[in-house]
Amino acid sequence: MRSWADAVDLRMLPARVAAVVLGVMGLLAAMLAVTGVFGMASYSVSKRMKEHGIRIALGAPRVQVMRSSLERPLLLLVGGSGIGLVAGLLTSSLLSQLVVIATPRDPLVLAGVVCAMTFLGLLATWIPARRALAIDPARLLRE
Repeated sequence: MRSWADAVDLRMLPARVAAVVLGVMGLLAAMLAVTGVFGMASYSVSKRMKEHGIRIALGAPRVQVMRSSLERPLLLLVGGSGIGLVAGLLTSSLLSQLVVIATPRDPLVLAGVVCAMTFLGLLATWIPARRALAIDPARLLRE
């Protein structure tokens, strides 16, 4: 004999475990993606540091230097987000089989994921771009 709440809890246990495991894996994937975007943006900024120093020394506006620092990483971020969204939609049927309550193409979940990953990607590219604005053009030109 079990109460109705205990029977429902027992029946929903596999779905809850799958949701927790998928959540942890999603968090790890997001951390890996942010690390990759940050590394790529840092490398891109460090390779163009002399160019940015010359632009600042010649009087380029800070917005232009920031835009040139963020242009390529943001293009890659948008492309990767599009590919990830399509792959997520293609694998959504597997998710709906693992987690009973989830719908395969929930627009609220998809919008939340896109917004969260865009925010994390912008943060990961903004930090190296901010470093490009902080360089001293005189020291850089002496080197």
